[in-house]
Amino acid sequence: MITIGVCLETVFTDQPASERIARIRQAGFTCVEFWHPEGTWDGSAIRLDWAKDPQQLREAAQQQGVILNDFALHAWDGSIGGSPVNLADHPKYLDQVRRMLAFAQTAGIRKGITLSGVVVPGLSRAQMRDHLEKALAQAVELARQADFLLLLEPLNTQVDHPGYYLDSSREAFQIIRSIGSPHLKMLYDIYHMQIMEGNVLATIEQHLDCIGHFHAAGVPGRGEVFTGELNYPNILRRLESLGYEGSFGLEYFPTLADPMESLRQTYRYLLGD
Repeated sequence: MITIGVCLETVFTDQPASERIARIRQAGFTCVEFWHPEGTWDGSAIRLDWAKDPQQLREAAQQQGVILNDFALHAWDGSIGGSPVNLADHPKYLDQVRRMLAFAQTAGIRKGITLSGVVVPGLSRAQMRDHLEKALAQAVELARQADFLLLLEPLNTQVDHPGYYLDSSREAFQIIRSIGSPHLKMLYDIYHMQIMEGNVLATIEQHLDCIGHFHAAGVPGRGEVFTGELNYPNILRRLESLGYEGSFGLEYFPTLADPMESLRQTYRYLLGD
């Protein structure tokens, strides 16, 4: 059975992470994820004075009966932890992966998101692709030693992340199959890939073996999943029929004034109760 999770960064943004976990549980969800531990999103920026403590997160999750599913190992643009497409950033990136694997072990988390970073001026896409694969191959070996799953995430460059290198699921699947490790899969963000490619269900059906996690938001606007052009209950039913048993993460920005009501309406919409 698919578990529906919530990214704590985008809800209850006036509260610290541990309180957000409690409120997400009150809304009916038992799975949580978050962005990088160095800070917490407050609705307008990452607050570095709200850095996340792995032991506190673990205790908060255990107290609420919530699973900590995954988190971002570094920032999408390389501002935290470096960019794998940039060869000069590889030592910084791999040091970050090591630190985040230690964080994950303490927090009790078995999956983490890795990003490509932004396009490097003066380099061809072939050069950046080579740098990315080399960095990921080393990160995957670290993940193997830690029995951890890396989730490679393509993002959209049309609306939210201009300049990001990896904006194609096709290229992400190629990279994952080229490296060929059970410790590297794709985070298929339906919101991002609907913007960039469409053809969501057919892509999932063809490549589900390479997908380790999903993200979801309404398209357009990145609001609740019951807004926009996608039929998320139908997508979930198809995933279940295909035998997917992982988590399905909600990473959206509420348009309703009350985030608790937003989450509860989303729960009813997706799960029908």
